Amino acid sequence: MQKDLYQNITDQIIQQLEEGTRPWLKPWSVQHAAGRITRPLRANGIPYQGVNVLMLWMAALERDFCAPVWMTFKQAIDLGGHVRKGEKGNLVVYAGRIRRTETDPATGEESSTEIPFLKGYTVFNVEQVDGLPDHFYARPAPRADVVQRIERAEAFFAATKAETHHGGTRACYVISQDRIDLPPFEAFRDPESYYATRAHETIHWTRHESRLNREFGRKRWGDEGYAMEELVAELGSAFLSADLELTPEVREDHAAYIGNWLEVLKRDKRAIFTAASYAQRAVDFLHGLQPQQLQAAAA
Repeated sequence: MQKDLYQNITDQIIQQLEEGTRPWLKPWSVQHAAGRITRPLRANGIPYQGVNVLMLWMAALERDFCAPVWMTFKQAIDLGGHVRKGEKGNLVVYAGRIRRTETDPATGEESSTEIPFLKGYTVFNVEQVDGLPDHFYARPAPRADVVQRIERAEAFFAATKAETHHGGTRACYVISQDRIDLPPFEAFRDPESYYATRAHETIHWTRHESRLNREFGRKRWGDEGYAMEELVAELGSAFLSADLELTPEVREDHAAYIGNWLEVLKRDKRAIFTAASYAQRAVDFLHGLQPQQLQAAAA
């Protein structure tokens, strides 16, 4: 079953990329959460993480769900609701490890190994469930405090203390100088474009050896290691944009990476899980740099 799960999910991502769609960038309709961007949420309000974010974003896009909340069949019943007859659920996964202890028959010495496993289970969007408490169906009023939202993003990036230089026409992270380069704020067509781009480069910033020391063996532009790092930055930027209630931007200069990502995913069915895991770790690291009161508000 484990092989089937890895391959099934990877095949879905590959299909989206081959159709020219990056499922982590456009997983919502205009009506989604009254125009707010959010991660998929569990019934208790806790956001999903890692590859499950991608899977549920894709499901919402394919089936035109606007609500961000998902729950199991049993959770719906426990909350007083019921999944409508004929509704089809969506797969999410739980990754864990089990420890196996073996005894050497010759020496009597015990040794233990950890074995990774992947378990799948089914969830339903609240739009497939009747009878839930009203707050599951209520849509929040559209956000009008655009300035406040962008100020929150500004405060978030400032709290990371990442050295950031503005000027020129390039957006990049220069690892040799541990510095983010961005065009001037005024060069972007709107504030969200600026912050989405800054999110991407700040995810790259987390790879430095003094932080997460992320290294995929990249040696030259366009190789597999380079493609994996760019995929991590793409996913991390999408996750972070959702957390900051920003609309991720499709950067046309990244379109060339799609072919590289497809090559990586077709070669390794676990690559998207690895990239999503590293992306989640990078986003968690950036959240950990925030003042305590902001961390508590985001929890």
